[in-house]
Amino acid sequence: MTTFERLSTVMDAALGLGAEPRELSVLQTSLRAVIVFVAATIMVRVGSRRFIGRSTALDVMLGIIFGSVVSRAISGTAPFFPTLGAALTLVLVHWLLSAIAFRSHQFGNLVKGRPILLVNQGQICWPAMARGHISEHDLQEALRSHGLAPDIAQVETAHLERNGDISIVTRHTIRAESRKPPPI
Repeated sequence: MTTFERLSTVMDAALGLGAEPRELSVLQTSLRAVIVFVAATIMVRVGSRRFIGRSTALDVMLGIIFGSVVSRAISGTAPFFPTLGAALTLVLVHWLLSAIAFRSHQFGNLVKGRPILLVNQGQICWPAMARGHISEHDLQEALRSHGLAPDIAQVETAHLERNGDISIVTRHTIRAESRKPPPI
C-alpha cells in the first residue's frame, strides 16, 4: 500500500468521506467543521477580505452562497473535496469580478450599484429618498451616528453609499477646509 493510499484510507475513516450523512459520527462532523473552517478562512484570505466587513451586494451574495456551499461539506450532504473546490471557485470568481470592477467604473456600478444623492445643499431629495427607502429619521440617525446635530439644513451632501451606509459632508466641514492655509 502506497503512502497516498494509506493517507486516503485514514482520511476516509476520519472524515467519513464515503458515508451517508446519517452515518457520520459526532467526531467526524466536528473534524469536518474544523477542516472546512480552516479551508474557508484560507480561501477568504486568498480572495477579498471586504465581504467580511461593510459589504456591497456582490460581497453579500458571496457570503450567503459561500456559507451555503461550505455547510454542505460539514453536514456531508455533498462530496467533501468537490464542495471545498466549489467554495474556492466562488472566492476566485468574486476576486475576478472585484478586480474587473476596480479597473472598470461602469462594471463596478453594474455589479455593486451606485451611490444615491439624498441631500444636496441642505435640501432633501425626496425622490432619491423614496428610491433608497430612507426616511428623514434615518438621515437624522446617520447625522447623530457621525457625531453631528440632526439638522439637515447643515448638510452639504448626503449619499446612500453602495454598501448601505449614509455618508455626510456638512457645510461646516467645507467652510473649515476652505479656510486652511495653503501648504508650504
